This record gives sequence, structure tokens and C-alpha cells, in this order.
Amino acid sequence: MPVQLARLHEGADSPAFTESTVIEFGTPRELLFACKTPLEFADLLRVRTNDGSLDEVASVVAVQYHPGTTLVAVRFKRDVPNWIVKS
Repeated sequence: MPVQLARLHEGADSPAFTESTVIEFGTPRELLFACKTPLEFADLLRVRTNDGSLDEVASVVAVQYHPGTTLVAVRFKRDVPNWIVKS
């Protein structure tokens, strides 16, 4: 499922989406994906599908670095019921 990512910064009103990527695996609480944006544990991201059916804040809970890419696991900051069905 294609999504857009935006890293949230304190004090920023509306962050620009910095990267498009694809969700490789998702549950009602977590997502796994690869990206080029340098991310670290506990970073906050806004994750949005192209059609807007998913537009949520998530926290990075794991990263694995590889040359040119980072594998990332994030957990939603709130319950997001049925987001997979809506997308």
C-alpha cells in the first residue's frame, strides 16, 4: 500500500511530506516499511495514504540501517480501527 511520510518536528504546524514509500506489512497498531529518510527510535511521523483514508501520527519503535535505505517499524499513537479495510 503506497503512503507518504512526514517527519514531525516540535513547533511545526504542517510538515511537508518528504517521501513516498510502500507499507510492506501492517497490523491495526503497527506498520513496517523501508525508506530513505533518516529516522531514529521515537521519531514521530505522519503517515498518509494517497487517497487520505489513512492519515495518522505514528512513533518509530525500531529501525534497521542498510546502505541507502532504512527499514522502519512504527506504532500508531492512537487506536486506528479498520484502517486496513478503509484503504
